[in-house]
Amino acid sequence: MRNNKPVRVIAVASGKGGVGKTNVVANMAVSFAKYGRKVMVLDADLGLGNIDVLLDLAPRFNLSHVVRGEKTLEEVLVEGPHGIHVVPAASGIQAMAELDLRAQAALVQSFGDLSLPLDILLIDTAAGISSSVLTFSLAAQEIIVVISNEPTSITDAYALIKVLSRDYGHRRFRLLANMVRDAQEGRELFNKILQVADRYLDVSLDLMGMIPFDAKLRRAVQHQRAVTDAFPNAPSTQAFHRLVTTAERWPMPVGNGGRLEFFMERLIAGSHNLLDEASA
Repeated sequence: MRNNKPVRVIAVASGKGGVGKTNVVANMAVSFAKYGRKVMVLDADLGLGNIDVLLDLAPRFNLSHVVRGEKTLEEVLVEGPHGIHVVPAASGIQAMAELDLRAQAALVQSFGDLSLPLDILLIDTAAGISSSVLTFSLAAQEIIVVISNEPTSITDAYALIKVLSRDYGHRRFRLLANMVRDAQEGRELFNKILQVADRYLDVSLDLMGMIPFDAKLRRAVQHQRAVTDAFPNAPSTQAFHRLVTTAERWPMPVGNGGRLEFFMERLIAGSHNLLDEASA
């Protein structure tokens, strides 16, 4: 039986690496699951996917096996803590537009035929502004940009927002301040980007939350576990729960646009647009 209910698709991106983006995805996934939601994570860091390492998973297959018609989507899924499902990264798929029509159709159908009940799809994009980051972000309904208190994190996050807004018309971004000492530091980080964006861009920025610097989170990473699972009372765990509570209030997609096969169609169409622009 196909999963025809609307699915909330959230892309988690960052201007640069090292800001804890994959950790955010893993802990949001576990928090959503504890909230009672059925969650799937798509590791879209096509070169350096590592969410399986973070959660101590051992995938045998990945999305490239689906593209080649060797496996179904459900056969490549790996089950993680609290019943979340992970689609492992496929290092061989650098651009969806480079796939032939048969492979594209197979991908769309594989997502459309998914019979698992699903409420949330979290996309862990690569860092930066590569074509894969842009296509995955634009295909999602919501974009979360993770920032930290480093000058390069702020400037690179702004660059990502600028490209997605100026060149592709995306207007709404949710910002998440990660590894901050206190709420004031988180608000100051957000305001640095907001002030420049208000001056030069036509966008809506929302500070959706802050994750504190937490020694228990680092211990959880060392043990290959989500902190929300390993340390239920840790400050960062409580912050992730607040984050998910906030996301639960976002409007759900309506109609066909919320179904997974339409996400894949948007992804492929967006990849073609990027390829056309690059060759123009």
